[in-house]
Amino acid sequence: MVNLEPKRVSDSRTEQIQIIMPEHINGSGRLFGGRLVEWIDIVAAVTARRHSGRNVTTLIIDHLEFTHPAYVNDTLVLIGQVTYTGRTSMEVRVDTYIERLDGEKTHINRAYLVMVALDEDDKPTPVPPLICETEEEYREFMAAKIRRDQRKARTAN
Repeated sequence: MVNLEPKRVSDSRTEQIQIIMPEHINGSGRLFGGRLVEWIDIVAAVTARRHSGRNVTTLIIDHLEFTHPAYVNDTLVLIGQVTYTGRTSMEVRVDTYIERLDGEKTHINRAYLVMVALDEDDKPTPVPPLICETEEEYREFMAAKIRRDQRKARTAN
């Protein structure tokens, strides 16, 4: 039996580091967007697995915004955190940064993904509620509720 006690955002926060290699570059000499989406999906999955204690699947990549390019030899830092939980789903925000050698970070991407927890039969299963401890976490939770309602309105049409 999986524990459905509420969990804090910090309990499942996930960080992944990548150095961009030549095989990650597109024809324009920049990081291939599809590769970044793959890394984002992995970070979101690990974050959701940590929160739910279950295997998960990606239901929606709701928002993906590229604000700056990344190039060969850049260090990427991807940070995932649960922003909202429903009955069987979790919204996960993944922020991507380029980290310079002096440690300064530039934000290059933000993505929101909806992940669904799965039981042993690959059916949706309940997830623990989310505890927001900071004002930022609470604001993100409230914004996630709005995004959830917008998603529902889009699929109803």
